[in-house]
Amino acid sequence: MTTDTLEKPVLHRAQALKTMTQGSHARLDDTIMARRPFESLARYGLLLQVQYLFHRDIDALYDNPELELMLPDLENRRRFPLIVLDLEDLGIPAPVVDEAPVFTRDNIDLPTALGWLYVAEGSNLGAAFLLKAATGLGLCDHLGARHLGAAPAGRGLHWRSFTAALDAPDMDEASEARVSTGAQAAFARVRALVNRFLPHTPQD
Repeated sequence: MTTDTLEKPVLHRAQALKTMTQGSHARLDDTIMARRPFESLARYGLLLQVQYLFHRDIDALYDNPELELMLPDLENRRRFPLIVLDLEDLGIPAPVVDEAPVFTRDNIDLPTALGWLYVAEGSNLGAAFLLKAATGLGLCDHLGARHLGAAPAGRGLHWRSFTAALDAPDMDEASEARVSTGAQAAFARVRALVNRFLPHTPQD
C-alpha cells in the first residue's frame, strides 16, 4: 500500500474549528490582555461591558428548541444573566447601544449559531485564568465574576459534552462552511467590542 492510497485522518468538527480559528483566538487573547482588564475594578468593568454585549448577541440561542435538542444542558450554559448580576454587583451600568443583537428568535441559522456557541463555550473553558486574575480585585464566582465560574460538573466535562454534541450532526458542505463562518464572525465580534469598549490605558 502506498501513501497515495492511505486515507487522510478526518478531523472532528470541534477540532477542525479549533485549528481554523487558532490565529483569531490567539490575537483576541493578546488584544484583551494588552488592555490590562485586571489592572483595576474600573478596567474590569469595561471588560464586563464587552462580555455583556457579546452574550446579549447570542442570548436568543439558548431559547431555540432545535438547539436545545442538539446541545446538552443548553439553558444552564447561558451566561448573559450572570453578567447582568456581575454588573449590578459592581454598580456598573449596562452599555447602551443602538444596534440589535446579532441573533433574535426569528433569525437563527443553526449551523451559524453552532459556530458562535463554539466560541462562547470555549471562552468558558479558558475562564479559569480570568477568574484567578479577578480574585486579585476582590471578586469571585459569586460576586462580580459569576460569569467566569465553572459549571458544577467542572470545566473539562462541560466542554467535552458540548464538543461531543457539536460533532454529532451530519452536515453538508454548505452547512459546515456556515459553522466555520459563524465561529470566525464571533471572534471578530468580540475583538471589535474590545476595541470599542476596552481602550488602551493612557500609558500604552
